[in-house]
Amino acid sequence: MAERKAFLLRLDPALHAALQRWADDELRSLNGQLEFLLRRELQRAGRPLSPIPGKEET
Repeated sequence: MAERKAFLLRLDPALHAALQRWADDELRSLNGQLEFLLRRELQRAGRPLSPIPGKEET
């Protein structure tokens, strides 16, 4: 499995609840839903993921 970087994210409770409901509807964890949304928006914005220097892709 790919290495993951952890970080703290503070959310308004109503936003958290709405995101959790959406994740539940999509059968994803909240973390998985957030990563899905962020990746999708990066792609839509024309900002694709780029390799991290010094890291080999597997």
